[in-house]
Amino acid sequence: MINKPITHGRSYKFVWGIAALGTSLISGIFGALLPIFYQDYLGLSARWIAVASIVYAIWNAFNDPLFGYITDNTRSKMGRRIPYMRFTAPFLALTFILVWFAPAQAGQTAIFWWMLISMLLYDTCYTIIGLVYSSLLPEITESDSERNDLQISSALFGLFGMLLGFIIPDLFRPKAGGDPSFLPLQTAMIVVGIVGALLIIATTLKVKERPEFTQVDKPIGIKESLRFTFSSKSFLVLVAANFMSILMSSLVTGSVFYLADYVVKMNTMILLACIFIPLIIGVPFTKLFTKRFGVVGGHQVMLLIASAGLLSMMVLPNSFIPVCLALAGFGLAGPQTLTNVLFAQVADEDETRSGVRREGSFFGINALLTKPAQSLAIALSPFILEATSFVTREQNQGQIFLNQPESALFGIKIITGLIPGIAMLLGAIILIWYPLRGDTLKNIQTKVLEMHTSKHNQLLEQEK
Repeated sequence: MINKPITHGRSYKFVWGIAALGTSLISGIFGALLPIFYQDYLGLSARWIAVASIVYAIWNAFNDPLFGYITDNTRSKMGRRIPYMRFTAPFLALTFILVWFAPAQAGQTAIFWWMLISMLLYDTCYTIIGLVYSSLLPEITESDSERNDLQISSALFGLFGMLLGFIIPDLFRPKAGGDPSFLPLQTAMIVVGIVGALLIIATTLKVKERPEFTQVDKPIGIKESLRFTFSSKSFLVLVAANFMSILMSSLVTGSVFYLADYVVKMNTMILLACIFIPLIIGVPFTKLFTKRFGVVGGHQVMLLIASAGLLSMMVLPNSFIPVCLALAGFGLAGPQTLTNVLFAQVADEDETRSGVRREGSFFGINALLTKPAQSLAIALSPFILEATSFVTREQNQGQIFLNQPESALFGIKIITGLIPGIAMLLGAIILIWYPLRGDTLKNIQTKVLEMHTSKHNQLLEQEK
């Protein structure tokens, strides 16, 4: 008899999501505060920051597939995922806290080494936890609907953590005319690190691994693992589409300050609200789209919605830009929520080919192949602004130049609207070749249930 897909109650889904709150709270503050803390507050030169960023980017890309393979092949009584997540959480808190305790008066070289080492240690811990958390989703249930529900919880908590990542540093960082001491900020970072770690640990106390994947599945070698990974059409198509989504989000979030200051000339928080509020609303709506179009079809529809909103910025008056961003934010809920559900399908298909669950390898290689999208976004923006005659503050004797030429305003809209809109459109088109849909997907899901039934029976035999 074939087992039915595992389902979970509301309390389980709630606890599942709070780990995303913990990780996004820490990572949101890290991303938002790190540049200004080391460059503006500590006075570290751009040259040293650039060197640290390059080393960090290289390690950040290659540690994902490394730890993905390690966790896939870990065999312990506690499981192969949960121990890494639970016991790394305190070190994530510690390394995050250390980032903000650089010796302020120690000189450029000492501050550089503190920044680099603390960043690398922090990223190692964050990578392990993030990778394990993503990899747990496909194995705790075979149901796409359940996976979608879990991802909705994760996305909503994650977005809340991301918003706190903007708000908390602004409340405690040194400001003009205020207390110049770092003590309030450092105290806040200690609290954030501890709270974030406790939220992650709380999830590991509720979520349990499937022991058959640890005790019945036999590890495969790294060459064979890479062969299965790169011979998966489903995986390669999904990674290509995900590259476009990451490029889009990196460009939009990185240029929203330019859009607010120079094009629409309104408070940045208003534009951020125009993106985040529809994004939060759109997350639960993914359930309706997947019921109507399937997971990949619903994902494509939301990519097209995001594309329409972004491309509309190029033809509509500037007063409509907040509306365009709201439409894009709603569509962005698709990649925010459904990408990991699609990776779960890829892992299911792979299990029918390789015989083992290898979620970690897929999420690790995906990170390796898609993180260059963030670097591309960082490189594109200044190139386009310079090409369109944008006047910087340095060129204007340190003062913001509000009356930018029309060419520069158009360049900002290219960065925020045209290129991300085309990326979303390309992502939707690329997914046309994603093969896991209809009868093909149903056959894989049936076969996976049969395999899990067999593995569970083997586990019972071993226990006897």
